Amino acid sequence: MKNNKISTVFPIILILISLALGIYFYPQLPETFASHWGVNGEVNGYSSRFFGVFFMPILSICLLAIFSFLPKTDPYKKNFAQFKNYFETFINIVFSFLFYIYVLTLLWNLGHHFNIIQFMSPALAVIFYFAGVLTQHSKRNWFVGIRTPWTLSNEKVWKKTHSLGGKLFKAVGIISLFGILLPHFAIFFILIPIIAVTIIVFIYSYIEYKKIN
Repeated sequence: MKNNKISTVFPIILILISLALGIYFYPQLPETFASHWGVNGEVNGYSSRFFGVFFMPILSICLLAIFSFLPKTDPYKKNFAQFKNYFETFINIVFSFLFYIYVLTLLWNLGHHFNIIQFMSPALAVIFYFAGVLTQHSKRNWFVGIRTPWTLSNEKVWKKTHSLGGKLFKAVGIISLFGILLPHFAIFFILIPIIAVTIIVFIYSYIEYKKIN
């Protein structure tokens, strides 16, 4: 059996750097910590300094544990070995994204104000694009990919749905980049395409299943 163990070295390094940054800048950060932004890029939610500084590193640790555990529990765990490299690359991108968001949050609370939604657009574009890459290469499993009743029930439906879904997720990544140029509409370049893709692949998987059966 091929090894399904996922490398955790890179995510651990990013988590340790996050903790180091949080501890170093903690005395300089405000007691009321900006932690949530609205679609217009303005702050609409606050938390305590301790929660704001350490929530993301703790969340990252929990996610790393989950990502490491998933391949071992999947009934189709043998399939994980076939796209392990793509899955591992995507995990590294996810933790890079979390680290990037964490740095943006620290910078904002240190007094460097900017449109955070605009700055998130390129990072989300990368996430969506590589989600498309992972989707196209994923094999049937219970945790990664487009998991509808029909893709999980039929190998051909899985392959056809993921071939289409991968292309659409890549397109979402490219569309998300428009948020850099039009920051006031950035959230719409993210939400509308991803909702549309979710609906499309769900319906498509059902149609393909009905054709086969």
